[in-house]
Order: sequence, then structure tokens, then C-alpha cells
Amino acid sequence: MSAPASPTPVLSYSPVVLSVPGRPVDLHVRVSAPATGTGLPVVLLSHGHGGSNHLSSLHGYAPIADLWAAAGFAVVQPTHLSSRTLSHRLADAPGAPFFWRSRAEDMSRILDRLGELESTVPQLAGRLDHDQVAVAGHSLGGHTAALLLGARITDPGTGEEVSLAEPRIKAGVLLAAPGRGGDVLNGWMAEKVPFFHTTDFSTMTTPALVVAGDKDDSRHFTDVGPDWHADPYHLAPAPKTLLTLFGAGHLLGGISGYDAAETTDESPERVAALGRLTAAYLRTRLRPGDPAWRTACEALTTGADAVGRVESK
Repeated sequence: MSAPASPTPVLSYSPVVLSVPGRPVDLHVRVSAPATGTGLPVVLLSHGHGGSNHLSSLHGYAPIADLWAAAGFAVVQPTHLSSRTLSHRLADAPGAPFFWRSRAEDMSRILDRLGELESTVPQLAGRLDHDQVAVAGHSLGGHTAALLLGARITDPGTGEEVSLAEPRIKAGVLLAAPGRGGDVLNGWMAEKVPFFHTTDFSTMTTPALVVAGDKDDSRHFTDVGPDWHADPYHLAPAPKTLLTLFGAGHLLGGISGYDAAETTDESPERVAALGRLTAAYLRTRLRPGDPAWRTACEALTTGADAVGRVESK
């Protein structure tokens, strides 16, 4: 048996504080990147809503952020206004508690000031590829990512159709993202998320990998079952890829935090496989010709020990 590969050192720096006029609080950001290397593609990672005190902020998602950084990406994690760390201060602010529009706008603001981030974080200056940008998001963060990739919704307050598509983003990863709205939203949470009801994936044209767990049954939103989380794949135009993880619940093995109590399907092996697959997808999508995606799929989604199945269009 060959010796295990040496781990890749990762540097993580937080908070980078960006003052944003009109935002009720400053935008706090964590940046994680490999200790060496240049031309690093950027992944904007949008946290979910969740019930934990700090996982829904720049302090969460270390299991997946660390894996992506070790794979050669610079991972940028904002604390959205919807974070539980801010809820006591912003409970009565316009857009509370989910701040669906502000969440997407945070990512565009970060891209506007990517050079500032790069110069502020120690040992990062001159190492980012500003033209190779992807977005990823989990749960409510998946909805945020979908909007940035081109999905549209109707503002429930004004009736206006809203597009928050970000042309600087070249690819995306939706992790356990919400599916279609309308009549299928019949769970007890449905009335609390009116902005979900009009989601239109037909305009989500940017290439994306949709990741869904085959045990992720979000009954608080819908009785459709786990297939609901595959809607962003089925209802969006090509090019799209769907990765269905076997045995995975909403936390996909535990991506929101190490040993997080809210993870019902804890599996470090699943998280490691997901990290490898998603990093490989982004590498190949951002740099066509790179065989990383094909290699990872052959290793992890074929044979008796497959962690999931893949389909594309």
C-alpha cells in the first residue's frame, strides 16, 4: 500500500471587515487558501440558515471550505445578514429574517472588492485569479447561489421580477438547495418563505453542479421528498450536472461543521468524497480540458462502493 499523501497546509484569515454603505452592519468575511500556489480560482461560499449559533456565519462550513482550499481554491465566506450571530440585532430590519436579496448582493460586493480582500489577507496578494470565480451554497445558501447563477424570483413585497445574476461567476455548486415553489410548498415553513414560491430556474443558465442527498426529505417545506432538491437540475437549462449522494441527509454527511450536533447522517468519508467531487467539478469547469472531474467520477461514483450517481445534460 502506498503511503498517504501529505496534507496540504491551508491558511485561514478572519474577519476581513468590509464597510458597505446602507448595509446595517459591516460585511465580515473569512478567506481560506492553500499556503502556496498562484492563479487560485475563487469560490464564494454562502452559508445556510440553520439553527446553530455560529455555523450560519463565516465560522461555519470548515469541513468543505478546508477541502476546497486544500484542493487549490481560495474560499471566501461572508457572514450574511441572516446569520444567527446577527439575529438579535437585525430582527426588525427590512428583509429579516432571511434577507434573500442582501445575501446575493453580498457576493457581488465581495467581487467588487476582491483586490482589497487579496491585499488585506496576509500572504495572499497576487495569488488570486480574478477571472475564475465560482459560487457555492448550502440550503438557503443554495438559493442564494441559484440567484447568482441566473435563477429569478418575484419579490413578494413588490411583485417585481428580480434578477440578481452575477456575470463574473463562471460556475456554481448547489448543495441541498431548495427546489421549485408553487403548490408543492405545503409544509409548515412554506408561508415563512414567500420568496421560494416563485423561483424560476429556467433562467439559471450558468453551468452548475446540483448536489442532492437521497435521504434529504424536507417535510417542513414540501411532501415531494428528496427529489425536491434535484429541481435546480431538472428545471434549469444545460449545462447542468446532478450528483445524488447515497444515504445523505440535508447536511450531506456534515458539511456545516465538524461534529455538528445537527448532522443526522454524520460521515467524514461522505464529506471527503463530496469535497473531492465538487472540487474536481469546479476545476474542470473553470479550466476546460482538466481531467479532474472525469477522474473523480470514475473513482467515486462507479462500482460497488460508489458514494452516489451522476447525470448530466
